[in-house]
Amino acid sequence: MNIIRHLTTKPWEATAELPLLQQHTNQQNKRAALKVFLGVVAVLFTLLIVAYAGRMAYEDWRPAPQIKLMWANTLVLFLGSLCLELAQYAVRRGQQKLLRRSLLAAGLCTLIFLLGQAQAWRELGALVFFQVTNPAIAFFYLITGLHGLHLLGGLVVWGQTLVRLWRGFELEKIRHSVELCTIYWHFLLLVWLVLFGLLFAGNNLDELMVICGIKGRT
Repeated sequence: MNIIRHLTTKPWEATAELPLLQQHTNQQNKRAALKVFLGVVAVLFTLLIVAYAGRMAYEDWRPAPQIKLMWANTLVLFLGSLCLELAQYAVRRGQQKLLRRSLLAAGLCTLIFLLGQAQAWRELGALVFFQVTNPAIAFFYLITGLHGLHLLGGLVVWGQTLVRLWRGFELEKIRHSVELCTIYWHFLLLVWLVLFGLLFAGNNLDELMVICGIKGRT
């Protein structure tokens, strides 16, 4: 049936459909590229978790102090992801005002999260008896820093999407960008919840070593 359809298609009809096909192909390529990138990022943070757990097995290990601000930062990042989900809902239904507000709120929440993480670094640095030479502190800076850099990269795409929206682009043309941003933010939220839950939310040393296979279950 597809062969018959292609044979009976008029040349001018095929030419008219070509831009739409190219746009669809480009969107599929971008989505596939994002999935590959997210897979690489997931492997990176998994290796960091395993390295963290492996370093904990040494006798000189001292866990990083708990910083209460991190709980508030986690909530703000969750709200940012929720706002992007609302933006995706708005763009699918053509609600331009809701889309603008949701995108702005998502970006604002992300910036607040990053500023909160910077403040957590300052609080950690103010604790004189904890130094960066402590492996736990070094891992804290490395892991939170890498996560923050990935969020900053996401803000670049978020900003481009917001500019297109303000310039009056058709909602259908920016719909794909909003969907990719939503996937990216949800992924980074999930990564952060795993990192925060395992490494920075409490005394989970034994559980983490069991998960990574360094220590057997008792």
